[in-house]
Amino acid sequence: MSADAMSAPLPPPPAYRLSQRMSRMKTSAVREILKIAERPDILSFAGGLPAPELFPLEAIARAFEETFATEGRAALQYSTTEGFAPLREWICSHLARKGHHTHADQVLITSGSQQGLDLVGKVLLDPGDLVVVEDPSYLAALQTFGGYEVDFATVRSDDAGMDTDDLAALVKKRQPKLLYVIPNFQNPKGTTLSLERRKALVRLAQEHRFLILEDDPYGELRFRGEHLPSLASLDDQGVVLSLSTFSKTLAPGLRLGWVTGPRALLKALTIAKQATDLHTATLAQRATARLLSTFDYAGHIAALMPVYAERANAMLAALEQHMPQGTKWTRPDGGMFLWVELPGGLDAATLLPRAVEQKVAFVPGAPFFATVQQPQFMRLNYSNRPPDLIAEGMRRLGSVISDAL
Repeated sequence: MSADAMSAPLPPPPAYRLSQRMSRMKTSAVREILKIAERPDILSFAGGLPAPELFPLEAIARAFEETFATEGRAALQYSTTEGFAPLREWICSHLARKGHHTHADQVLITSGSQQGLDLVGKVLLDPGDLVVVEDPSYLAALQTFGGYEVDFATVRSDDAGMDTDDLAALVKKRQPKLLYVIPNFQNPKGTTLSLERRKALVRLAQEHRFLILEDDPYGELRFRGEHLPSLASLDDQGVVLSLSTFSKTLAPGLRLGWVTGPRALLKALTIAKQATDLHTATLAQRATARLLSTFDYAGHIAALMPVYAERANAMLAALEQHMPQGTKWTRPDGGMFLWVELPGGLDAATLLPRAVEQKVAFVPGAPFFATVQQPQFMRLNYSNRPPDLIAEGMRRLGSVISDAL
């Protein structure tokens, strides 16, 4: 290095410094993979995408047109943070038909249920608080809560969901602030929390005084078996907050979700939302409320289920046909995902570039683990591809796995 270079002044430091919490917030593995998977030549089973051809496009378009024609100025104006009252009332009526009785002042409309996760973290969690999650759990929830500098504790899960015996042993030793669970068709595994464990989970929360965050974006999407009661419907002591969304049933582009729970908590969440975005988009709320006032929502769900069942069955059959011996996978009764365990100690992340070379994509499972990552898993989405492409995608994937053994 020359003397002139050594004596040159150092560049000034950047004008910004990121917060310490940003060091705990990692980029989403799913979002990064989707950048690759969006290529038209890739058969992607990576995203949590509903089937776009099943969106009620004409009904939604008509609802927006009618909204502009009859209440356009109001639909383009600022609104209340809590959300459009007719939409909140519809949600209450819908939940009541499933045994969850609540009131409109206990419903907060959010910009997708993902915002609900963030608001709960903002309102409830301090650095060092203990959050209990299934092992594995929803990646974006881990991202969100991790950003609030919490400590995670994990509970085993199996085909019947979160192991409440393992949870009971945990809460005798450590006091959680929050427990996060997806009871129906869990992301990433696709498993369902059994009725016995639902009751045990609520009982443990009531006895040990921690809050349950019940995230239920997939509950409507059952194509086998009987619907089970929500955790909120089993709770009579105000220990359950519930999230849900229209993203998986109507269309994710609407960005409409909701939170229900005890009034005191809903008030705190509303204050936090005021500071975040003032309110969810007025136009989307009013148009969706107008849609639901005449639209056969139950009939629409019923029409989705044979399609999703066919696609899930196609993936299960293709896995049986193309996966090498020793590969294991879950068998969901609804939702959008299943979970694959690779044979021979294979690492899913190292397989992904090879899979992309063969024009197929998935999500490696390691980021779904809150504490000790397990690299031998992958998540597959079946809802977004027709059966013939599912079969071809699993053939390509099976070849990649077999070649790696």
